[in-house]
Amino acid sequence: MKGFIAFTLVSLAFITGLGYFFPWAWWLLVPVAPLIITGLVDITQKRHAIMRNYPIVGRLRYFMEDIRPKIYQYFVESDIDGSPINRVDRSTIYQRAKRELNSQPFGTQFNVYAEGYEWMAHSIAPRAFESMNKDPRVVIGGSDCKQPYSASILNVSAMSYGSLSSNAVEALNGGAKLGGFAHNTGEGGISEHHLNQGGDIIWQIGTGYFGCRNANGDFDEQLFSEKCALPNIKMIELKISQGAKPGHGGILPASKNTPEIAAIRHVKPHTTVASPPYHTAFGSPRQMMQFISRMRQLSDGKPVGFKLCIGQKREFHAICKAMLETGFYPDFITVDGGEGGTGAAPPEFSNSVGMPLMDALAFVHDTLIGYNIRHKVKLIASGKVLTGFHLLRAIALGADACNSARAMMMALGCIQALVCNTNKCPTGVATQDKWLMAGLVVDDKKHRVANYHQDTIESAIELAAAAGLDTPHHITRSHISRRVFMNQVKTFEEIYPGMQVGSLLNSSEMETISIDKWS
Repeated sequence: MKGFIAFTLVSLAFITGLGYFFPWAWWLLVPVAPLIITGLVDITQKRHAIMRNYPIVGRLRYFMEDIRPKIYQYFVESDIDGSPINRVDRSTIYQRAKRELNSQPFGTQFNVYAEGYEWMAHSIAPRAFESMNKDPRVVIGGSDCKQPYSASILNVSAMSYGSLSSNAVEALNGGAKLGGFAHNTGEGGISEHHLNQGGDIIWQIGTGYFGCRNANGDFDEQLFSEKCALPNIKMIELKISQGAKPGHGGILPASKNTPEIAAIRHVKPHTTVASPPYHTAFGSPRQMMQFISRMRQLSDGKPVGFKLCIGQKREFHAICKAMLETGFYPDFITVDGGEGGTGAAPPEFSNSVGMPLMDALAFVHDTLIGYNIRHKVKLIASGKVLTGFHLLRAIALGADACNSARAMMMALGCIQALVCNTNKCPTGVATQDKWLMAGLVVDDKKHRVANYHQDTIESAIELAAAAGLDTPHHITRSHISRRVFMNQVKTFEEIYPGMQVGSLLNSSEMETISIDKWS
């Protein structure tokens, strides 16, 4: 502060004295006056002690803090230690989206002797890639489903309009249309931006029941049935929890609740709208299965499933028991990893809540086998699925298909600026700023999304062929290995040992589980 006062007095005295002899000297106030005004603002404000004690200069601290992630990403981090997604994987996504050189020189940069390094076992007798099915698909829909859906093994994971810009949503859906895969709406409802391009849609319904709610915020059967009649909607996903913030609700501030958003979500504009952390349409595992069955009826037999991040294992056992006792089964279950996703969330929830994807996926798959109901339900994995290897790894652990959010964002142009929650996304992906949004050209980016999808699927098929498999779905846990210590390697079969079919049906634990309340 003393330095600023001295600077102000000396500057004013010097300009005044010089101006007495040379009138042009008063022009020196043009650069000096803004500095003095800024310094006075800094001295009088009470929020930042550094700026108050060191006017003007103190602002450099906040400027450096703001550009630190960019400097770190481009000049400090190596290609393999970037977080949450390293540069090697980011480059792979960008190269595939742009159809640039899709290879790397001089071998892997990863330390193959480091704990956690994973690889796939190839075969001495690989299959010819040319003879493989280039578009492996999964039919989703059980015996009660009238309109089963043939899904790609890689689809766009849930991201709401509002979190993403309208251009980003349209480009994702346009890519889904070009590539023949599905686009999950996220819980924010179905907008015209999801429909304009004509891509297949998975309609996600969360605790706010946006798009199918009454004035009290409860589930509205008539609105739901009307929306489900849209031909673009191929599946319905009931969101129980998500990896970014499991067990946490959300609030749409009145300032963001524009007339457009309000019309999409069936709420009053310019009001604060809460998404509770729990569902009001059901309150127990039994009621949940009954609700899923009712949703299937209201949708005229379209596939209905649910998405969750695994928390307390006993609760998932209760859901399985409810399936057995009610006879109602979801057509699919989306397992989301606790490693989070595109949604902004409190740091404690992103960092410390929810089971990571690989552990959760193996648990869900094995538990369904233990109750002898795995054959009735398809599994979708969601959580940092970026490459063909990640696809095969998830399938080896039990997935039938995968969803990806962050990779699809990067195919759109996301540079991992880590400002998704500020409305300042520089690439126009995660923002509602019209000026920033204009930089994302739908007709260009939708082709990049489709390119990334196609090349990643082909890489998974090539890996399966290298392992001597006829299809990616033939991969097993014994094909994937992980270094668990410097001189110790285990296969996924050893790390995640499988379960015998029906082994949980007569377990003593099952008898203690209630399906009429969440235990």
